[in-house]
Amino acid sequence: MDIRRALRHTAVAFAVITLAAYHPSPAAAQPPPAGLDEPRLKEVAMELVASAENSTLDWRSQYQFIKDIGDGQGYTGGIIGFCSGTGDMLEVVDRYTRRKPVNPLAPFLPALRKVNGTASHEGLGEPFVRAWKQAAKDREFQAAQEEERDRVYFDPAVRMAKADGLRPLGQFIYFDAVVMHGNGNDRNGLRAIRATAMKKAKCSNRCGDERAYLSAFLDARRTAIKNETVHGETSRVDTEQRVFLEQGNFDLRPPLRWQTYGDWYEIKAWPVVR
Repeated sequence: MDIRRALRHTAVAFAVITLAAYHPSPAAAQPPPAGLDEPRLKEVAMELVASAENSTLDWRSQYQFIKDIGDGQGYTGGIIGFCSGTGDMLEVVDRYTRRKPVNPLAPFLPALRKVNGTASHEGLGEPFVRAWKQAAKDREFQAAQEEERDRVYFDPAVRMAKADGLRPLGQFIYFDAVVMHGNGNDRNGLRAIRATAMKKAKCSNRCGDERAYLSAFLDARRTAIKNETVHGETSRVDTEQRVFLEQGNFDLRPPLRWQTYGDWYEIKAWPVVR
């Protein structure tokens, strides 16, 4: 996944936003159940991710997104940034085709298998881009994207965070880390970030001081972002996640106000789940 907007503002934004006290509105006073997998919290999580990944809160508008963003992973597409070079785009199209064998993307399965692990566009190109955008109008393809998001990113991150005794904010912090860095064992993956944070916070699983542990995790996450030359810009940590942590908003209760890559966003109340 990559930053799709250039950083336009710097300096005082973080200082200003962290000084704002967290005052939940009456409409937000009744929280949903504690897990990020509760539908309203999951909707909040997706809006937060979309603000950083796509500069919008309307994450559903991104089913049709498809572009080579120059990160060496081929095409990036869809609601979570599935990549032709990393296998998850292939999984999405394969899932879609199993559900609906005749579809605009089925003819590209051989090419997707061939380019997996590379940045190549061989056998894809503009015809593939057009087919992706056409398929994005199909609810079956949208469902395939959502299912792959859950299988690879959302569900593993939330399970791990719950096992670590973290509330919705921590569960979201893990989810966002998986979206950008993956869940592998490389030095910048979620597991490596977690291990670094556990060591710094002097705990192993279920740290007693959730705030201190998450602060250590965000420190390690910031380093991981800096280590990846395709990323490098850290506002999704500095002026989003750390803001919520400093406010003590462990349940991710609206209203939420934050900044990513120079743009301001707000969720005023629990979203209506479709």
